[in-house]
Amino acid sequence: MNHTNFSTDNREITLDAASSGQIWVFGDLRSRQLLDTSLKVLAKASALAEKTGDRVVLFILTPGKKSLMTVSGDDACTVEGSVEEKAFAWGANAVYYFENKCFATPSPHLFADALNPILKQHRPRLVAFPLTDFGRELAARTAAAARAGLIADCVELLPGKNGSVVGLCPAWGGEIMSEITFAPGYEMGFATIQPHGAGIKNETACKGEVVHEAVEDLPGKKAIRLLSSQWSPPAGADLENADTVVVGGAGLASMENFGLVRQLAAALSGQVGATRPPVLNHWAAEDRLIGQTGKTVRPKLLISVGTSGAVQYTAGITEAETIVAINRDPAAPIFHLADIGVAADAPTFLPLLISRVRQAVMRRLADDICTDEAESSRKSGFGAKLKVLREARGWSQEQLAEATGQTPDFIAGVEDGEFSPPVAFILRLANAYGVDPGTFLRDEEKTQILDQRTRAYVKRTRNYSYQTLTSGAENDHLRAFMVTIEPHHDHKPVAYKHEGEEFIFVMEGDLEFTLGSKVHNLKPGESIHFHSNIPHKLKSLSAEMTRCLVILYTL
Repeated sequence: MNHTNFSTDNREITLDAASSGQIWVFGDLRSRQLLDTSLKVLAKASALAEKTGDRVVLFILTPGKKSLMTVSGDDACTVEGSVEEKAFAWGANAVYYFENKCFATPSPHLFADALNPILKQHRPRLVAFPLTDFGRELAARTAAAARAGLIADCVELLPGKNGSVVGLCPAWGGEIMSEITFAPGYEMGFATIQPHGAGIKNETACKGEVVHEAVEDLPGKKAIRLLSSQWSPPAGADLENADTVVVGGAGLASMENFGLVRQLAAALSGQVGATRPPVLNHWAAEDRLIGQTGKTVRPKLLISVGTSGAVQYTAGITEAETIVAINRDPAAPIFHLADIGVAADAPTFLPLLISRVRQAVMRRLADDICTDEAESSRKSGFGAKLKVLREARGWSQEQLAEATGQTPDFIAGVEDGEFSPPVAFILRLANAYGVDPGTFLRDEEKTQILDQRTRAYVKRTRNYSYQTLTSGAENDHLRAFMVTIEPHHDHKPVAYKHEGEEFIFVMEGDLEFTLGSKVHNLKPGESIHFHSNIPHKLKSLSAEMTRCLVILYTL
């Protein structure tokens, strides 16, 4: 690994003796997940303090002793035990609560204004913040107000000469790791720290000091004020525990091409990961970063697309069971680590792979419909797999229902294993996912569908009320008929429902058309389009013949 040392005058420095010999870590109570990031930063600060002899403090801005509520009243940060117990277990010597009712609505500018006098009073030598959007802004504001140095995006904190603090930070797109320290003459420094990679600590027997301090004087109201807030729902995206991960790298060259990685991950019901360049280019969020400065993943299958194989990245994927690498450069280092290598241009190869994966997924679902039993379908059969597939696509039950011509209750029932859907549902599902059903059906299934279509065509053309307009089209998907119904009589169709879609255009007379339980009265020149699998029937309301043009599409 490459290291670069930075200092303003090429010498290590000691922070001003006026500092208190304390390392403070910001505790973010807006959610349990964010608190966990603070605890991981706390663990890194504790590891540094063991070498420098500093005292470690977790500091929290809270509306009061009894409340740990976050921005929304429903989003309590729940912790087993107390926050201070967790803090002590992760290496804190003390927990400081700074209390003011205004802190019930966290905002970086408010917290920064409140912290400025607090930090001047307590004078910690280092103030550390988790590397989150909130932490970044709060660190920048407080550092600017204190006219102090800020080391950004630290992976690790190291002790330097003469008691100085050195931050190990990625540079040049993650290609090198730089050692950055503070300029001389400052008694307080700030840092934003990557929480991933912290050593897990859980020393539950540890005790420490707990301080509650009221914050009385806050600056007046600013122009920025909260109008409303809404808790972002969990994305269901647990990258570190996913069985399948698809990672995109700089070789994809554009955000559009990176979208192919998302499509492949969705088709595989997996998670999306990224190397440093896509994150820097905003093709992927920072919580998708994998490697030394990001997350470590242990999936059963990892597909690495357009990644060179730099050590900063591969350090986060070495525990994957199977690694598939796709890169246009046959000499790329990633191939030395991969179990399967594909030397191909990713933007050309991925659409083909995505298509094949979708076909395979649909084939498995079709098999599950035929073999699923009511008892087993709840957890491991078709319903469970359908739910995973839907969620990977980011669809709600309502959206899938609309795309397949079903009701949300039908989708919910299938996913809950209450019943197995007809095989025809797979065909509509395939169409919704952009997969040609003919590409994953077996030959015998294709023959069966073709025979059914032919028999239905012959039945229709032999019935007295049909006149075919597409002679010899019994094997075609699209066919046309002229339907004639006697005055004030019901039509006498051979079949009331079938797979496919239908379009009816009334040419003469008045037509009563019943679709399911709903009745439609159609006049000449009016039409209706519907899914043919819904039971339907026709009736003439005229004193004369009613004639309709029927366009039928079958699978």
